[in-house]
Amino acid sequence: MSYLQNDENTNSRRDFLKKTTLAGLGTSLAGVAAAIPNPNSNLAKSIDKPERFTILYTSDIHAQLHTHDEFFWENGNPVYKKRGGLAVLKTMINYYRNQNPHNTILIDGGDYFHGSGVASLTEGEALIPLLNDFNYDLILPGNWEVVYKKKKMLYDMGHANAAKICANMWHKTNDADNGELIYPPYWVKYIAGTKVGFIGYTDHLIPKRQSPAYSEGIGFKHADHNAAKYIKLLKEVEGCGIIFIVTHMGLAQQIGLANNPAVEGADFILGADTHERVREPIMGNYCKVVECGAFGSFLGKLDIEVENGKIKNYTYHLLDVDPVKFPADKKLLNKIQKAQEPYNAQLSKVIGTTTTPLVRYFVMETPMDNLITDAIHWKFKPDIALSNGFRFCQPLNVDPKKGKAEITKEFLWNMLPVDSEARTGIVTGQQIMDWLEKELQNAFAKDPSKRFGGWFVRFAGMQVNFTIGNELGKRVNWVKINNEPIDLTKEYSIVACEREGDPIDTLCRIEKVKNPKMLGIQMHDVIEEYLSLHSPVSPKLEMRATATDQPHTLLTQLQGTTYEFR
Repeated sequence: MSYLQNDENTNSRRDFLKKTTLAGLGTSLAGVAAAIPNPNSNLAKSIDKPERFTILYTSDIHAQLHTHDEFFWENGNPVYKKRGGLAVLKTMINYYRNQNPHNTILIDGGDYFHGSGVASLTEGEALIPLLNDFNYDLILPGNWEVVYKKKKMLYDMGHANAAKICANMWHKTNDADNGELIYPPYWVKYIAGTKVGFIGYTDHLIPKRQSPAYSEGIGFKHADHNAAKYIKLLKEVEGCGIIFIVTHMGLAQQIGLANNPAVEGADFILGADTHERVREPIMGNYCKVVECGAFGSFLGKLDIEVENGKIKNYTYHLLDVDPVKFPADKKLLNKIQKAQEPYNAQLSKVIGTTTTPLVRYFVMETPMDNLITDAIHWKFKPDIALSNGFRFCQPLNVDPKKGKAEITKEFLWNMLPVDSEARTGIVTGQQIMDWLEKELQNAFAKDPSKRFGGWFVRFAGMQVNFTIGNELGKRVNWVKINNEPIDLTKEYSIVACEREGDPIDTLCRIEKVKNPKMLGIQMHDVIEEYLSLHSPVSPKLEMRATATDQPHTLLTQLQGTTYEFR
């Protein structure tokens, strides 16, 4: 497969192709004419007949190996169903592949190697043979592929058999984004009688969203930096009649990209990152957008009917990975059991119980993060305990017969796949107000390219009310700390987890923290100790974060469309 790094090479190749094509016309025209079929022949009819190819799409699996509880929102209430499991997903993929065996492409949109105990304890390596068992055609690095740092990302991705693409990740040289692309920017497949091009993009905000140390040595730029160039190259040089953009940027950013003139000429954005469940493609100004959930609970299926090298018709379905309909593939199940065997004793340990479901799907506040921040608040007794607005971790529902659910060490790794050390510091009320405005901007910026993709930050000891639709700096309406209105001149103590690579006086993206100090204890230990003394716990939504213009149970950052998370 060929790919180009700059406009100069693109122009050179285009000129070369034009010159060689024109030069060859004189000597080959007779052969071309002889090869053109009679319009009434069977060959001509077969060429004109529409053909069909299928794209099967997964994303944000987050190393979830087994069938688990999954959250659905039905008639204004949460509903839990058993979904997912890699071996179940494998059976399902094989079923749909066999329906169109010669014209099916399997793609993963990223965040595969991180998100569970087995993944974290092996830095993704245990997941490599499991990924290869699926025979993916194409994969994309997600924002969490960098968590084990650049060298390990290259190893894990490099040992995957699938093709890899990403047009906006560069090797960083001398602290400047002037190196070569880490992965090829695009991939071309001849299928169903036409050439189809795929361009890849991950989130350009990775160094700000996550611990800066994770992405050291990698440079990023927004997709509109070179999307138009590669679309033009695929059309004019590679001869692609259909173009997909495979992204790991979050639904809001992906809708923003679909409305950006830079992607004119593309047909679909196959999105990932925010775990959204798009059941009907969302129409942008220039192309359509889909996103297919998370944790291996869903499979996206896009059927394309082709005529004269273009899309004539399409159908899209978001399919539940249902273990009742698709029994687990025994071969892959054996591989999964072998991969986790060295860690079974450690990960199966029960560390506590809960009488309410642990869920992390709500944008503003979640029971799962209330549990985490309550544990921090109990252990260190700061004014405010903080946790990042993470999205990963499948739900844990309560067994109706037992009235509770067991929390294992494995589930703790699902909640917090990075076990960071606790850090404390002192901030003023004004710093807190300024920080909250920035965090609301990260979650709800009107410019989609500025949205981090994560949910709003989580906390204990504080209540915050805001208006999402307001401008930057004008969203926070009021704040209470320890049930008292915030005093902008007063100093407050905070505790959060360390973000590797941040300056010592930066804590949970609050800068210039006074008297920063590492507390010498890991977050996993804090939560285990809390659960050992307080189980059964019963975390629930407590109106710690509320908005004047959205319900407390808001399930998506995306505004202004007909899309609903369900």
